[in-house]
Amino acid sequence: MFSLTVVDHIMIAHSFRGEAFGPAQRLHGATFVVEAEFRAPKLDDLHLLIDIGLAKDVLRAVLAPIDYRNLDAEPVFAGKNTTTEYLCLHIQQELAAACRDGRLGDGGKGVTGIKVLLRESHIAWAAFEGPVADPTTAAPSGAPA
Repeated sequence: MFSLTVVDHIMIAHSFRGEAFGPAQRLHGATFVVEAEFRAPKLDDLHLLIDIGLAKDVLRAVLAPIDYRNLDAEPVFAGKNTTTEYLCLHIQQELAAACRDGRLGDGGKGVTGIKVLLRESHIAWAAFEGPVADPTTAAPSGAPA
């Protein structure tokens, strides 16, 4: 399996619902280093997985709507606790959609998996890894694809 990773960052504000979050129930800020790892079983005819510059541009476009925002006020996150783990899922799904709809060029169509890792600090991070396939059209577990 080949992989290519690009990195960016976001600064957000948010709060959490639930006593388990203690003081994080209050509005607070976070800065995340965002790593997006694209995976594919083969390279194209030019021996590329995807174009690095295009991958960086698409990652920035995916992050722009949440960068420097209070996520509590963003409709896309209504009713959600925007934990580091949940933000990984959200970003991965947006990048997978970009592969499917051509925003990552022809190389994006060969990407089979994406891992998104958010580093909250040098001692804490979270990640989500998932397929590029559209979950609404994927075959049920155990069924042929």
